[in-house]
Amino acid sequence: MEEDVALETPPSDIFIAPSIHHDQLVSGASYAHFSAVPPSLLPTPSSDFPDCLESAIPGPACALGVDEAGRGPVLGPMVYGLFYLPIPFSDPLLRKTHHFDDSKVLTPTVRSNLMEKLCTPGSDLYTQCGWAVEVMSARDIGANMMKPNGTYNLNAQAMDATIALIEGVYKKGVNVREIYIDTIGNPATYQKKLERVFPTAKITVAKKADSLYPCVSAASVCAKVTRDAALEDSNHIEEESWGSGYPSDARCTSWLKRNMDPVFGWGSECRFSWGTAKDMLDTKGVTAKVDWPVEEDDETMRLTEFFGAEKDENIDELGSWFGRPVAAEAF
Repeated sequence: MEEDVALETPPSDIFIAPSIHHDQLVSGASYAHFSAVPPSLLPTPSSDFPDCLESAIPGPACALGVDEAGRGPVLGPMVYGLFYLPIPFSDPLLRKTHHFDDSKVLTPTVRSNLMEKLCTPGSDLYTQCGWAVEVMSARDIGANMMKPNGTYNLNAQAMDATIALIEGVYKKGVNVREIYIDTIGNPATYQKKLERVFPTAKITVAKKADSLYPCVSAASVCAKVTRDAALEDSNHIEEESWGSGYPSDARCTSWLKRNMDPVFGWGSECRFSWGTAKDMLDTKGVTAKVDWPVEEDDETMRLTEFFGAEKDENIDELGSWFGRPVAAEAF
């Protein structure tokens, strides 16, 4: 457990990728970030119809991977990462040259260095690959999970984030032919749904995809480094570290205890739908209770009471409709 917490804790010198949008992180808003598409991956306009995108010559067939980081923490966002590159380059460039792997088996420093290379103009990763992230804020995750009847759980939110990222890459003109995704829930069910949404691509949904497929490994690095930097950027109490944000991390639970408001709990950095937050609010010193009594207003009637009330035969309903009786003298 200590090793897991160490791997999930952001290094002090984490690379700040372009996917870190400070204003949105601090305000608790979710957002998406897409890197520029390498020119070599864009479609080539047709000489006969240069302004018609439909007649353009597609770019090279690309493999695309998706993975997430930060599913379990009580603090900070969950980040979905996406990575794509030409199919022939996938193994030699990612595995053999740069040694990408599941982000959980890479040290924070190695992950940070790989992300920095990916964002450095002129590097082979920069010129051959593209990436994107969907940053799902703790505020939005909690609010969605606490909707009536639990209709928008974390798996449903993750599915929507995945689809939105892939659609964004298609809209940029990338010729995506293969899609690899680390599963949430049942792989077969997940894969069938994605096949209906993206019928032109070969889709593979598998457990441990971040270890099996290089493009998913790279996506996991993009997601993890973005989340690490987002944690550091979002912590508005600079002298206090909240560590990895996981409930099993003593620094995280200590931070929650020290910074709990007696009425509002915490800010947008906390997932209030998590049991850790709920239990702490119930048992760890929340002294201010807010009741919202229903005030009786004698002058206000329910609509059902109006229609169900006994009518006074001496009252002219039409004449008093606008609030006061209207006599013939008024005309």
